[in-house]
This record gives sequence, C-alpha cells and structure tokens, in this order.
Amino acid sequence: MPDIRILLKIVLSGILFGFVASASAEYQPSPITQVVMLGTGTPNPDPERSGPGVAIVVNDTPYVVDFGPGIVRRAASLSPAYGGSIEGLNVKRIKRAFLSHMHSDHTTGFADLIFTPWIKGRVEPLEVYGPPGIIDMASHLLKAYQEDIRYRVYGRESANDQGWRVNAHEVKEGTIYQDENVTVDAFKVRHGTWPNAFGYRFTTPDRVIVLSGDAALDANLEKYSQDVDILIHEAYSVAGAQSSAPTWQKYMSDNHTSTHELGALAARVKPKLLLLYHVVFLGSSAEEIVAEVKHAYSGQTILANDLDVF
Repeated sequence: MPDIRILLKIVLSGILFGFVASASAEYQPSPITQVVMLGTGTPNPDPERSGPGVAIVVNDTPYVVDFGPGIVRRAASLSPAYGGSIEGLNVKRIKRAFLSHMHSDHTTGFADLIFTPWIKGRVEPLEVYGPPGIIDMASHLLKAYQEDIRYRVYGRESANDQGWRVNAHEVKEGTIYQDENVTVDAFKVRHGTWPNAFGYRFTTPDRVIVLSGDAALDANLEKYSQDVDILIHEAYSVAGAQSSAPTWQKYMSDNHTSTHELGALAARVKPKLLLLYHVVFLGSSAEEIVAEVKHAYSGQTILANDLDVF
C-alpha cells in the first residue's frame, strides 16, 4: 500500500506546479515592447472610445496601426509632454503607420497623423503602408491642405519642408516592412466585399503581436494568429446580434467575428493575451462580451479601453 505521506506530497506538488504553470502562462509586461490602445471604438461616435488605432512601441519607436479620429491626441496624452510616461508617444516620433482597410472610421485621423507630428517637429516624411487606395488618399489630403502647407513652410512659422510629406506604399500579403525593431507581415482578411482588407503580424525582439483589423473569421487569419503573445481582435456580441434584424445579422457575420467565433479561435491558437477592440456591443455590457468569449476560451482575455497599455 503506498505511503500516504508520499501521495500527499505528490498531490501538493502537482497543485503547486499547476499554479506556477498557470501564472507563468499569463502575459507579462515587456521592458522592450509596449502595446498602446489609442482607440478602441467603431464608427459609432462613442465619446469614451476614439476611432480604431493601436501603437506598438518598441525601444521608444512607435508603429501605428490604423488611424481613426482622435488617436494623435490619445498618443499625446501618454507622452511626457502632457504628463505621461511613454517617450515613444511623443507625437513628433510618429513616422510609420499601417492601415488595415479604407473604411472611414479607420482613416479619418489620417490628416491629423500627417500634419500634427510635423507641426510638433517631425522632420522627415510619414511612411504609411496600406491597401490599394492609400497612395491616392495621401495625395488628395496633401492637395486639400496645400494652403496650410504653403503658409507653414513659407510664412512666419518657417516649418521644415519635409515633415508634412508622405511616402505611401501599397501592400500585398507577406513581409512588408522590417527594421531593427520589427518585422511586419500583412495578411488578407475577410471583411465583407472589401477586396483588400488586411491584418498585421508584428514580430519584435521579444513579442509576436497580431492585429485583426476588421475581419470575419477565416482560415488565413487563424494561420497568422498561431504562436502569438498578443492577439488583438475585433468582435461583436452574439446575444446582441440574435436580437437584431436578420439583415443586420447577415451583415455582421459577413464582415465581423462573433464573440463565440473569437473564443473558439483563441482556444485553437492559444494567445498569451487576447485583447478585444472595435467591439460592436449591440446592447451588451463589457462583462457580457467577455463572458461570451469565455464560453469557449479560458485564457487571459481583456476588453480593452482607450489608453490601456500592455
């Protein structure tokens, strides 16, 4: 008959080991890479949620994904210039941006992203990467603001003649950008009838981060979401959709990912941290949204708010 003391020791060790394993599996902050939620909203003008925008800050260098309304001021609020502590969000440092797709709620902050960092001292062009249409959008915005540019460069302000410029790059699936801090891969996602909607996968010295953009669930998104530290993903409420009109239910399922679908995806790819943004609540609370995801996924899940830092 086994010694009861040995059995007890084994059981206690197993419990302790389980607690340690569970704790170590949760996402831990990084001294190198920070994920900053500049805007977590949707087209709805929620005053608590700016338009979609995320900054991945690596070694004090910011990389912005999507530029919805309000994100430059959100970034400024976390910079030392306005009482914050993230040096990389000094707005003149914003020099690289990536766009998931051309929907207005993801792009109406583009002019702000071009001009405000320049006014605050950026001395080189903004490099922006996005789907076909991004070059035309940049060109039209610069034309629309040509009088402002002329006044600032040649008037009494004597602003530099480089920081207002934009180098726009149309992307295809694959590696689209690389420097000493990040490798950025673009991948196609399914967003209704948009022919070119992208998610992005960032690989930094110590993190792998995937952002879905606006996306319905598909195999390609799942492929690029494997082995990530952070999965930042949109969602809509299952309960809210079920109480909506059939046409709206069809639209949501064709364009976005339900909380149940997202939970099942996360259970398969197992991110260390799942962040929900661009959430369509449809009358559900934040707690109910997270509970819907948890229906299929038990890992660390947070419904992000503007100015959250991970």
